[in-house]
Amino acid sequence: MTPEVHYLSLSDLANRIRNGHLSSFQVTRAVLDRIEKLDRRLKSYAAVTPDRALSVAAQLDEEAGDGRRIRGPLHGVPIAVKDLCNTAGVATAAGMAIHMQHMPDKDATVVARLKAAGAVILGKLQMTEGAYGTHHPTVEPPKNPWNAAYWTGVSSSGSGVATAAGLCFGSLGSDTGGSIRFPSTMNGLSGLKPTWGRVSRAGVFPLAESLDHIGPMCRSALDAALMLGVIAGADPDDPTASHRPVPDYAGAINAGVEGKHVGVPNNLVGMDADSQRALDGAVEAFMDMGARLIEVKLPELDEATLAWVPLCGLEAALAHQVTFPARRVDYGPDLAALLDLGRKLSGLELGKLQLIRARVKGQIEALLSDVDLLLMPVMGHAAPTLASLAAAGRTPQTTLARLRYTAPFDMSGHPTLTLPGGMTADGVPVGFQIVGGAFEEAAILAAGHGYQQITDWHLKRPPI
Repeated sequence: MTPEVHYLSLSDLANRIRNGHLSSFQVTRAVLDRIEKLDRRLKSYAAVTPDRALSVAAQLDEEAGDGRRIRGPLHGVPIAVKDLCNTAGVATAAGMAIHMQHMPDKDATVVARLKAAGAVILGKLQMTEGAYGTHHPTVEPPKNPWNAAYWTGVSSSGSGVATAAGLCFGSLGSDTGGSIRFPSTMNGLSGLKPTWGRVSRAGVFPLAESLDHIGPMCRSALDAALMLGVIAGADPDDPTASHRPVPDYAGAINAGVEGKHVGVPNNLVGMDADSQRALDGAVEAFMDMGARLIEVKLPELDEATLAWVPLCGLEAALAHQVTFPARRVDYGPDLAALLDLGRKLSGLELGKLQLIRARVKGQIEALLSDVDLLLMPVMGHAAPTLASLAAAGRTPQTTLARLRYTAPFDMSGHPTLTLPGGMTADGVPVGFQIVGGAFEEAAILAAGHGYQQITDWHLKRPPI
């Protein structure tokens, strides 16, 4: 077995297991050993389930070995899921002290679909409290494997760290205001926020249901395409899940961008040199791939970004109404403040916020009607340190700086793919986004794959 099997791509590993060149048990054992060695420091897992994982891996090897069947495109591949996805018989806490003993008796739909496709579930990945902005005070936050002085991105912090560090071959994250995209850019991953409704949310603890998106966090666009093809689709347990047919995302991955109209904003604000350099590099690469680059003007996003916070707070208050404020003492200060904000909103205030949301969604749809794809930064400040975040605190200005290029696309529901596109002087990854029209995941994944065929940012690994 190759000494760095843990850094094989998901697609490569799946092929090797399917062809009998590697066994799922062998790989699962190796990754569990790596988790045992490294995660004492990285803290990416909320819970590891080694006995379950090895038992499933052995069963999958037996099924493949005697020719009975290959369950699906993830057969034998070790995956981990964010700890807000219910996993039958395994505690699912959603980063919350009050749910530490919550033991679901049914898998979330996304977990059930991963298992049906042959994935080996290694465990549950650490996250912020309730999928909001900070970890519960009793939780030790995951550490950025590239540089521990830097942010990991939230709320899918453990998903970003574990996938980047070779502690799983892909993971599930969730994105309400940027929580797939932030940890993907900070950890050098290819993270997909699908169209709202493309992936079922049944069995997933909500932050704000009309803003929540579940998606894959992987080491390449192709890997994300494979995972999305497994988890997407209608679900009787989630009436908001779309009944649109699920395309063969992996089969369409080589479509490229030649002749595509790709929008490049000419009115970005708050960009630092690293973030701008990553975006400029993406523009150059897309030109090399034959795309037709078009300057576009973004709509005014600040009002919608600031509206995101109270909208999120209101829906979060609904999700927590059984336990908050009745058990306020068990909540961390950041999530409690959000829930208080949501509970105080008047009907008139909510009506105004909904109008702001509808307006920005319409503006984004109008913009995307003129181009096939849109290139965007993830954050204006590419790679914040923990010290800089602590010093800045939470103000309207810091909210705008963080969420300006992510939250509006949660409000509009459009799909985005975050890709690594550079490195800072301190060796921390920098990313950018490709945004597409509703249900155009195949197009943005193909664009991302094309970019990764002529660049190597996604092949870089943390120094651990």
